Amino acid sequence: MSVQSIRPFKAAAKDVAANFHGQQVVYFCWDQHLMFYAPVAKLLPPDITFQAVIDTELTPTYSRHPDFARIDWAAVQWFKDGEAFTPVLDTSLAGNGITHKTAVHFKTPGLNGLNGNGF
Repeated sequence: MSVQSIRPFKAAAKDVAANFHGQQVVYFCWDQHLMFYAPVAKLLPPDITFQAVIDTELTPTYSRHPDFARIDWAAVQWFKDGEAFTPVLDTSLAGNGITHKTAVHFKTPGLNGLNGNGF
């Protein structure tokens, strides 16, 4: 059954950056580690350094996985919204081009989940 509006409808998105009081939502996903089956959303200030994100956000989130302690962070492959990129660790998220609702994926060569099966 179709519906016809009796007046114009203007939808207003509620998840725009302006509604997060100076913070931004950033999604992180550790590829090939399905113990964490979906990206995690983090509410972060744009001026936090990328290294601080690794230390204070990614480590507590993913450290329960047996592979985590074996990550060679210098060899990690990073992707920002599907494109490969190399983060500058001592630069802010904003300085690395990471904005509200950016999806950051990372792959860890040689670590492909529990027993190499992607979990």
